[in-house]
Amino acid sequence: MSVLKQQLLIEELSPSQCNIITESTVDGKNCYLAGIFMQSEIKNRNDRMYPFSEVSKAVQEASKRLVELKGIFGELDHPQTLNINLDRISHVITDLRMEGNNAVGRAKILETPMGKIARTLIESGVRLGVSSRGAGSVLETGMVEGFNFVTVDIVATPSAPGALPNSVFESLGYARNGQKIMTLSEEVQHDSNAQKYLKQEILKFVEAMLKK
Repeated sequence: MSVLKQQLLIEELSPSQCNIITESTVDGKNCYLAGIFMQSEIKNRNDRMYPFSEVSKAVQEASKRLVELKGIFGELDHPQTLNINLDRISHVITDLRMEGNNAVGRAKILETPMGKIARTLIESGVRLGVSSRGAGSVLETGMVEGFNFVTVDIVATPSAPGALPNSVFESLGYARNGQKIMTLSEEVQHDSNAQKYLKQEILKFVEAMLKK
């Protein structure tokens, strides 16, 4: 009997699927995202299905990490790797639990360069989706087994109904002001003047995304 090879598994949920809502503290200093982070017992658009047992096991393991590490970092848009890149961290998952067949979570947007971009997108009215990242084996039937959860990333999607998720990092390199956004996001923590222009450049980028 052949052994199935483990592969990188990335599953995106659109805003309508994950029902992400934005929460904030009274003073407006902290911003949170809450909603469905993973789904089980339903075939996704990658023609893969995660059994309830695999998702619930992943949530149990993630819960242990949440206790030990006080959170699980995630990125703005997902890389094609299992590693979490410190320079791209945008949020930290603070809660993950099962509700029915879904893994429901809560994440705090951080004051990192990528976190600032995510927050600006939220404040600009961009509807957000999520993308779970992990490794596992896929049977010929599309059923996933041996799923090892890594994190849940944020993906930005246009608000138009039925629109497919657009990748911020894939788009930044080709957008007219994409490189400027990346440069400003890197400088914003060290240069107060850069903060003045970051939001303006992100808004231009968002408008360009929504026109596509």
